[in-house]
Amino acid sequence: MTQPYDPGALNRIQATFCFVDLAGFTALAEAQGDKDAADVATQFADITRKALGPGDRLIKTIGDAVFVMSPTPVSAIELVERLLSLTSTQQSFPALRIGLHFGEALQRDYDLFGASVNLAARVAAEAYAGEVICTQTIAEAARRLDIPVVELGPVPLKNVRNCIELFSLALMIGDNATPLDPVCNAPVDRRAAAGRLRFRNNEYWFCSLTCAAAFASNPAWHASASS
Repeated sequence: MTQPYDPGALNRIQATFCFVDLAGFTALAEAQGDKDAADVATQFADITRKALGPGDRLIKTIGDAVFVMSPTPVSAIELVERLLSLTSTQQSFPALRIGLHFGEALQRDYDLFGASVNLAARVAAEAYAGEVICTQTIAEAARRLDIPVVELGPVPLKNVRNCIELFSLALMIGDNATPLDPVCNAPVDRRAAAGRLRFRNNEYWFCSLTCAAAFASNPAWHASASS
């Protein structure tokens, strides 16, 4: 006998949860105004819909971010590749920050709830512009696809009790080389950087707050000297 549809029923599912947001969106809104920022967010949602493959689903848009579900780690990686490719063709489009986690969640109607969903959001918050960060199951799938994987080690995440092993996938569009501090020319590990500033659509990373302050005092000179 067929059970009647219950719109409030909770169903447990297993899938890959993916949060993607636009790096520098707040600065974009301040520089270009709320309308232009809203247009970019709308465009981002449209691009995400175009990137969806079989079984993928856009769960919701959250301001400058999207929450997407994909059935498997491999399908999620392929979705991210399509999304990065599509956004890279858009002139002056903000870089993406992406977090992926495979696990279980509760589904009610078209929304998802649970620790795995929250963890995927926390993972995305660890990514810098243009970076894709994931948990172990996704990393294992990436290796099977011959995608380079960098181990980041155990990382403390906000409101997560234990440190989580995170991995960075080499799916970046553009230059992923180690940046040089534009003031002292020292190589800067993005994860240990003392600061980051954006000037004329370029990002600059700093080894110390002293260098960051020096750059801020005369960005045009330091930018031209480092180019």
